[in-house]
Amino acid sequence: MKPRGKKATDDPRPEYDLGTLLEGGVKGKYANQFRKGTNPVLIEPEIHDEFRTEKEVNDALRLVIELRRIGGPRRSALR
Repeated sequence: MKPRGKKATDDPRPEYDLGTLLEGGVKGKYANQFRKGTNPVLIEPEIHDEFRTEKEVNDALRLVIELRRIGGPRRSALR
């Protein structure tokens, strides 16, 4: 039941001011990457310190994949 005495409104609360929440944001920042079929991911700062370019990250991940193949079958993460 609706409480009486208050008029319902579609206006957001002041604490949800999108101008403040989205300050500095860029609309469509990754749109071109998505169109190309790439997936942007966020990496932790300490990893970024070690691998500064996209190529370095991809090379390291390819090495991990190769090492996993050499090491034998993968185990379930639930064990």
